[in-house]
Amino acid sequence: MRVLVLGLGAIAALAVVATHTTACVQIPDQGKQPALATHVVDWRDEVIYQVLIDRFADGNINNNFGVRPGALARHQGGDWRGLEDHLGYLQEMGVTTLWISPIVKNVETDADVDSYHGYWAQDLTQLNPHFGDLASLRSLVASAHDRNMKVVLDIVTNHMGQAFYYDMNLNGHPDIYIGGTGTTSPLTRVSEYDPDWDARGVQAQTSLGLDGRAPMIFIDDPAINRVPPGCIDTLSPDGRCILGSPRGYHGFGRILNYDDDKQRMLGDFPGGLKDVATELDEVRQVMIDSYARWVELLDLDGFRIDTVKHVEHEFWQVFSKAVRQRLAAQGKANFLMFGEAFDGNDELLGSFTRPGELDSVFYFSQHFQVFRDVFQNAHDVKAQKGTSQIKTLWESRAKSYGSAPQENGIGVAPTKALVNFLDNHDVSRFLFEAQGDVPALRNALTLLLTEDGIPCVYYGTEQDFAGGNDPANREVLWTTGFATTGDTFRHVSKLAGLRRDYVALRRGDTKVVYATDHVGDESDAGVFAFERAAGDAGASYALVVMNTNARHKSTTSDASGMKVNAAAGSSLVDVLDPARTAYAVGSDQTLRLTLGAQSAMVLVPSGQVVH
Repeated sequence: MRVLVLGLGAIAALAVVATHTTACVQIPDQGKQPALATHVVDWRDEVIYQVLIDRFADGNINNNFGVRPGALARHQGGDWRGLEDHLGYLQEMGVTTLWISPIVKNVETDADVDSYHGYWAQDLTQLNPHFGDLASLRSLVASAHDRNMKVVLDIVTNHMGQAFYYDMNLNGHPDIYIGGTGTTSPLTRVSEYDPDWDARGVQAQTSLGLDGRAPMIFIDDPAINRVPPGCIDTLSPDGRCILGSPRGYHGFGRILNYDDDKQRMLGDFPGGLKDVATELDEVRQVMIDSYARWVELLDLDGFRIDTVKHVEHEFWQVFSKAVRQRLAAQGKANFLMFGEAFDGNDELLGSFTRPGELDSVFYFSQHFQVFRDVFQNAHDVKAQKGTSQIKTLWESRAKSYGSAPQENGIGVAPTKALVNFLDNHDVSRFLFEAQGDVPALRNALTLLLTEDGIPCVYYGTEQDFAGGNDPANREVLWTTGFATTGDTFRHVSKLAGLRRDYVALRRGDTKVVYATDHVGDESDAGVFAFERAAGDAGASYALVVMNTNARHKSTTSDASGMKVNAAAGSSLVDVLDPARTAYAVGSDQTLRLTLGAQSAMVLVPSGQVVH
């Protein structure tokens, strides 16, 4: 079958023709260019849902070229129309913000693995035809806004896809060659698409020896969808787009040691993803222009930014300021920019929330130290950590993350707006690591949706997906029939509703009132409790109490109970409990509570209960 792929310019031209003539082709109102507007009051009120477009829903069979059903490393057929068709499913679950995977045109495939995920950018000015056209993407965003849902776009500034190869043997062809015997000499494998790191730059070498830095040869073969990247208007000195020129890249080869700062900042990503020279002014301008333009064309509400720890801080200072100013001048405020630094180092994560940089980052240190160590490992008493580890991590947050809102940012300090998550597309799913422990998953979701910050749910979690590492953790969702009756779906929906009904769970300050090192047979093993109150929550108050122990019920203490800030003699109602059980605060402001294994309470004063 022959497929016609229209570039962005052609699509825009078609839209203009359709709106100025009486021809048969008409662009619906939702497909027309929107006026920019601010759709967010406070990002802490949002519940984000991460969507891999190719895996969520197939709404248009006409863009199903290259699909290999069941092969998770290949395209499966999901698209923007499919997501729009199922916004009601997400709204029922309590989702208020969609984080959609990258939209730009990608290098099509490499080594029989497709770019279904969107992270192998080929051209930042064109859309990925696998997912639809400009009108369908505009329609998705407009439909989301009609439901008071927001849309965050995943972007990549650190690298481009496999746009060129290093001609190391100077023969003008991309080669993979094997050397050595494995016995009398070491066996070696060299790929000119993805050579190892070399601090001198990737070197050319002939039979006579080294010959300096290897030429970067851009592939220009439209027949296989491999063409040099294009730009809007910024060119390199040789007249090409800076991203289609060797000048736009570092050229040191693939990272071998992520603890080496130079490799981390300048090396290619394994798999042939080429590291962009983000320190160059013209490269920075390309990134600003390209991605701000998509906001202007679509009325997006934020960016999730990939691989931020591989890009210098000066880039984020320039990029963030320019994007915010450009959008604010057109009426788009509260535009969220949060970054992904795949690292458990809290100080490193927080460094990207310095003044002038990002509004927030993914709270990866919590992913490892809390959701993995405490919740995922609940099935293994030898591996599980006590809840005191949660308290220690949370206490360090004020030191690690920005304490003031970014200028022209979202109006909330980074330390109060961290993006919390259990798992995502880069790590195996919670249930895979938890060995199918669904009660642990639901308990972890309770923390996710009641703690300080912005909760983010990975698609399929609500359906108990349990895939391992990439690509097994990128399952097809539409095979579930979008069921809304499952216990985990209903649990997420209920928690999202509580978060909506009780402002303390969204905007209140946090105080830990109980934590323990105990994980075994002790009476308080696994107990954790924290209050959400004051701050921007007014008089609203909530107390969240959890038992992370998988083997027995636990109590807040042996005798004296747990000291809280609720008024002595007041009644606290568990709004997570369908029976709305009430508990009396002692005259000394203590509570002694007993919770079943892997269960939780969300307690609010009786006078604040929403019926």
